[in-house]
Amino acid sequence: MAARGDNRVLRKPVFVKVEELKPGTEGHNLVVKVLQSDVVLEKGAATSSHLRSSRIAECLVGDETATILFTARNDQVELMKPGTTLVLRNAKIDMFKGGMRLAVDKWGRIEVTEPATFTVKEDNNLSSIEYELVDVAND
Repeated sequence: MAARGDNRVLRKPVFVKVEELKPGTEGHNLVVKVLQSDVVLEKGAATSSHLRSSRIAECLVGDETATILFTARNDQVELMKPGTTLVLRNAKIDMFKGGMRLAVDKWGRIEVTEPATFTVKEDNNLSSIEYELVDVAND
C-alpha cells in the first residue's frame, strides 16, 4: 500500500453528502446525479495556436440530501449529461455572486459510475442560499 516507493500509506476516500458542504471548503468526495446541464460559455478555436477553446456549463447535481450547481469546464462539460451518476473527487466550493458552486479543478477527478439507486432531493438547492461576508471586530 505504499505510494511511489516511499512509506506513505494511502487513505481511503471519505465521501460526504451534498447537504454537508460549506462555503470555502475543499477536498470533498461525493457521488452525485446530474439533473440538468446548461452551457453558459462556449468560445471557439482561438486565433492563436497556443490558446485553446473554452467551454463552461452550469449543471445542477445532487444526491438524496440536497442539490447544488456544479461549474463544469472544458472536457468536464462532456461528462455532464442529465441522468448520469458521477463520482467527484477532491471537489471544492467556490463562491459566485454570494452563492455556493461546486467545482473540480486540475487536482480533482470526475468519474462516471453505475447509475445511482437514490432519488435526488430537488427541493433543497444549496446554491440558492445567499451568503454574506461579515467582518468580525476583535475587541
